[in-house]
Amino acid sequence: MTTAHWILVDHAVALLCAAAWFAAGITMSLRRIGIALAFLAVALLLTVARTASVVVLAGRGWWFVQEKVLLGLPLLAVAGLAAAVITGTRLRAQVTGARRPESRDGTSVVALLTAAYAALAGFVVTFFVGYPLTLGTALIAVAVVLAGILLTMRVLAAPEVGAAGKQDADPDRSKVSRRRFFGVASGVIALGTGGAGLSARPVASMAGGGDRSPMARTALSMRDLRGADTPAPGCVRREYVLTARKSTVRLGTGRDIDALTFNGTVPGPPITADQGDLIEVTLVNADIDDGVTLHWHGYDVPCGEDGAAGVTQDVVRPGDEFVYRFRADQAGTYWYHTHHASHIGVRRGLYGTLVVKPRTVLDAGQLDLTLPVHTFDGTATIGGGAEYLAPAGTSVRLRLINTDSEPHRFTLAGTSFRVAAVDGRDLHGPGEISLTALRLAAGGRYDLVFVMPSTSVTLTLDNRAATVRLRPETDAPDSEPTDITQWSDLDLLSYGSPAPVALRTATADRHFTLVLDRGLAMVDGTPAYAHTVNGRGHPSIPDQLVTEGDVVRFTIVNRSLEIHPWHLHGHPVLILSRDGIPSSGSPLWVDTFDVEPGQVWEVTFRASNPGIWMNHCHNLPHAHQGMMLRLRYHGVTTPFGGEHTRGMSHGH
Repeated sequence: MTTAHWILVDHAVALLCAAAWFAAGITMSLRRIGIALAFLAVALLLTVARTASVVVLAGRGWWFVQEKVLLGLPLLAVAGLAAAVITGTRLRAQVTGARRPESRDGTSVVALLTAAYAALAGFVVTFFVGYPLTLGTALIAVAVVLAGILLTMRVLAAPEVGAAGKQDADPDRSKVSRRRFFGVASGVIALGTGGAGLSARPVASMAGGGDRSPMARTALSMRDLRGADTPAPGCVRREYVLTARKSTVRLGTGRDIDALTFNGTVPGPPITADQGDLIEVTLVNADIDDGVTLHWHGYDVPCGEDGAAGVTQDVVRPGDEFVYRFRADQAGTYWYHTHHASHIGVRRGLYGTLVVKPRTVLDAGQLDLTLPVHTFDGTATIGGGAEYLAPAGTSVRLRLINTDSEPHRFTLAGTSFRVAAVDGRDLHGPGEISLTALRLAAGGRYDLVFVMPSTSVTLTLDNRAATVRLRPETDAPDSEPTDITQWSDLDLLSYGSPAPVALRTATADRHFTLVLDRGLAMVDGTPAYAHTVNGRGHPSIPDQLVTEGDVVRFTIVNRSLEIHPWHLHGHPVLILSRDGIPSSGSPLWVDTFDVEPGQVWEVTFRASNPGIWMNHCHNLPHAHQGMMLRLRYHGVTTPFGGEHTRGMSHGH
């Protein structure tokens, strides 16, 4: 079973365990002694099962069990053992007795319900708070359990009228005076209040545990981190104007939609260049009320060109414009999109493609197709057309771009092919594959290459959601049908040929652990059930502090039950391992990678592009709901909005 499966098992066992303890307490209060004894036995068995599931998860990583081991299980173990000792003997005596007791066994009811409160508190902390467990959270959980005990005792202390109309007097019932009750209650409230105060404390920036001192350097403003203003020798300047405006566009399916567009089209105009050219794009906002920017996804531009509103620039409001300028030194497949209110803007059409080709002469007969995938109102589409002619023997390159917030599955039927590049970066020794599916992360790109056969080739998205067909001749028949749903997915970590990379074995100067989860957190000043990083939501997540030249390592852990496509701006990362298994194929440099539920990824990069960089989940609604932080270089400041200026704590 995968770690994700064990997380689900643990959640289910925790809920069943709490339910069994509640059932035992309630049936005991109703004097259903035999049933109560049966529920007690079930609760004890489920407590043991919960312990076993935690032990298994602990083998997958401390991040998955920290709050369970330090709080949930100790609370449950103490309360459950006490309930078994206090209640077990009484229940057995009453079951074997000739006469049913005339009144409730208040002590047993309190003991059983205390175990129920402890079991429920442990689950609530896991599900609504998660990692890391803090002293404040622990104090609040203990206070809530104690409050439940006090209220239960108070209810049971109320006089009970018997069948004869007289009040029953249970000698085991707790005699809690009003003064004592409120005195203890005040202590419980103080305990919970103290825990809430501890939880609200701000934290400092994460230093990553490095001992390397920051290099002495003059402070850099974001205004100084702009791109080149001339092309490389022998290259040209390529100028574009992108006007963001509301428009009605017609999809390939024939349906009209109200969209947010660049130049009235979706996707926006393709931006192309040859390596070394200067790209200059003037962004004009005609009528996008929320404002707009341009982010060059995966392209390592100087930080001042990155398009992160409030960090690298002010948002471009209606009637305003902003000029982006950078040299196209990286050949490959990329894309651009707004990075302000992007969970809405990108979904509604504010995106386009960016392709930079090498200056070397390409095969004049090559068919080079850029195919962005996007979902409009639940309908997945492939941009660029559905039918192409490619004579047999033609070299074909398909540039697949996932502009959605969810992964997509591609199949290519009718030919073998190679995955030549991932996220714009060439692979080393990619081999021919066929009858194999490709899973593409949100924001990610694959370049597929093959030689056109004498029969048709079909690219299929998500098992028939959309297709692109290449034919060697107009009337060429389709390729033989095949059940693409049964094809296994390509594992890129073992694809291609290994090659030495010094960074793979370099000692990390900074090491940051990012635990991705769901939990209650403040997001932009509002409490929410957020997508969190280390228990916090944007902008309260501490900055990651690095120094130029640092070797930086990320350990990224997904405790949640959702996929998180992780994306660091301004730096490609080298994949080291997934779930402890090292990458064994081609060195894999990516800018976006899917961290699936229960997975643990290790990646590394060199801090070689000074700035303040966004580091976030590229499921854009997740980022909007809190899963976003910043990587900050020592000495770099920003004069812009600073919507992520809070949150400063030291990592390890």
